[in-house]
Amino acid sequence: MPFMALYVEELGAPKSKVEWYAGLAVSLSALASALVAPVWGRLADRYGRKPMMIRASLVMTFTMGGLAFVPNVFWLLALRILNGVFAGYVPNSTALIASQAPKHRSGYALGTLATGVTAGSLIGPLMGGVLAEFLGIRQVFLLVGAILLICSLMTVFYVKEDFQVVEKSEALTTREVFSRVKDKQILLGLFVTSMIIQISAQSVAPILSLYIRHLGQRENLMFVAGLIVSAMGFSSMLSSSFLGKIGDKIGNHRLLLLALFYSFSMYLLCAVAQTPLQLGILRFLYGFGTGALMPSINSLLTKMTPREGISRIFSYNQMFSNFGQVIGPFVGSAVAIGLGYRSVFYTTSFIVFTNLLWSFITLKKYIRVKEIV
Repeated sequence: MPFMALYVEELGAPKSKVEWYAGLAVSLSALASALVAPVWGRLADRYGRKPMMIRASLVMTFTMGGLAFVPNVFWLLALRILNGVFAGYVPNSTALIASQAPKHRSGYALGTLATGVTAGSLIGPLMGGVLAEFLGIRQVFLLVGAILLICSLMTVFYVKEDFQVVEKSEALTTREVFSRVKDKQILLGLFVTSMIIQISAQSVAPILSLYIRHLGQRENLMFVAGLIVSAMGFSSMLSSSFLGKIGDKIGNHRLLLLALFYSFSMYLLCAVAQTPLQLGILRFLYGFGTGALMPSINSLLTKMTPREGISRIFSYNQMFSNFGQVIGPFVGSAVAIGLGYRSVFYTTSFIVFTNLLWSFITLKKYIRVKEIV
């Protein structure tokens, strides 16, 4: 994904619209995923999360691997839309673990899952950078397809789920699921925070490799871009499980507020970076914030949600996250075209700070509520 803008250039898109098409390639997939997420969540609550994980990884084997063969940017966009329609491996794995783990250990369990996800964020861009540099970007997509096929087979044979299929007449309606949530204001706040996290992450994604080039990197651009993206994944991987334990002790809502403030500070500093090395160091430090954000949200959702409807709650959270992935690239591309690359980081830091203030107001009066702590 860090090289999407460069791939759009390779496919022959007009130079004046490279950022636009790169943003579309990221956002259209997320938009399609957002629109169908509640449907997959409802099916997961009836038939189990494992079948949904197999469905997602099998289809993405072809949609991601197929990107290696697209002749132009329009086929790229079509496959990205199809990829979004059938996506959902990580949200369903999150719901599976959340439904199986004891609630008082949910922060640690979900933090451990986040370690696996961020390990992929570490290995993927670095491996993609090396292969793209020496073999070409298309070969990277072939590798992704092969990895997703392995993921499908591992899910079929090694993932276990204690789940009884629910008859349609016995299944909770979506309205009943939401009616059992104790505090809908906090629920909405968590959904919006998930969206803001993705807006902040995706606003810089389409322009990151171009920003690195702007900072003076000319040689081995794709490798350096992959290294800088991986730096954040490495620090997040180191911290997710540990921070999940911390959240279980001090309260996940407190950890969430601290992580939002930390993220705001890191984005502000990234805006004033002068060299690719400085940017890489700041991205590494920023990873400690991302290591706390999503595990905190997922743990709070787990504690608030009835197990019978946990997939639907997580699917709606995923829907908000996907909307953030839709909005983020457009924000980043528009700001980059109009005001320059640095302004993207300033704008993102302002968005995160606004979310911090709202989250503090939402959670402040519940700080002493036992159910949330």
